[in-house]
Amino acid sequence: MTSIFKRFASDESGATAIEYGLIASLIAVAVITVLTSIGGNLNTTLTKVATNLGK
Repeated sequence: MTSIFKRFASDESGATAIEYGLIASLIAVAVITVLTSIGGNLNTTLTKVATNLGK
């Protein structure tokens, strides 16, 4: 019975998948943050352009 617990404790195959999942989620959060910021700035710029074209 102790050999089963030793094998279970030394098995790290699931840890790698969890690490990749965490890295992917952090990248997704960073991309969403950047795109939200760029989207806001782009909206402001296009509104200024549209206003100046209307004059």
